Formats: sequence, C-alpha cells, structure tokens
Amino acid sequence: MSETRVLYNDQCPVCSFEINHYATYAKRNGLPIRFDDLNGPDRESWGIDPDTAARRLYVQRDGVLYDGIPAFLELWREMPRYRWLARFVGLPGVRHMASFGYDHVLAPLIYRWHLRRKARQVSQSG
Repeated sequence: MSETRVLYNDQCPVCSFEINHYATYAKRNGLPIRFDDLNGPDRESWGIDPDTAARRLYVQRDGVLYDGIPAFLELWREMPRYRWLARFVGLPGVRHMASFGYDHVLAPLIYRWHLRRKARQVSQSG
C-alpha cells in the first residue's frame, strides 16, 4: 500500500482547519496519509520552496505530485467518506469550474491573507 503525502500551511487558519479535519479522519480510520506542515522540516523533502508551497495545496501519491484541485481529488479519493466529493468535483464541467475558482480566486485570496498575516507578525515582533 502506498502512502499519500499532503503538504499544507499549518499557520494558515483556513488551511489548518480543513487539513486537520482530514488528518483526524485519516488517523481515526488508519489511512496511509501523511500530513506535512510546510513550515516544518518535512517541506525540504518535497523540493518546493516555502513561498510556492504556501500558494496552494500539494499532494504526492505514487511518486506523482499534484497541486490545486487535482491535489484535493487525490486526497479525497483516499478517504472513503470523501470519495463521492472526488467523483463529483472530478466531473469535466465541475472540475473546470472548481479549478478556475481555486486557481484564480480562492488560492490567491488565501495566499494574500497569508502574506498579510506574516507581515503583521514581523511588524509586531520588530
């Protein structure tokens, strides 16, 4: 059985809320899914710099790296409770709309929020 790996930003409230939910579900069900925080030492093994990693979700499965909606689809396919969601979002028209929304609205919005939070942390600590 292969392991699915997820790279996410645990310092992002939106990201950590969603991914921690999946991590709890995976652990409770003994699923072979590993969750790596991009702010920790595991990020280096991904070969993705911190800024790129903060821009979207990454999933690695069977040696293939996925990002964005394809990453979510791979993750959801590994979790019985979410396979229906992977099937639905994977439909051609739905996948196209979901990818557009994630790539051009949601991911950039969350990333800009991440940069503002980081800038506030630096200004408050300096």
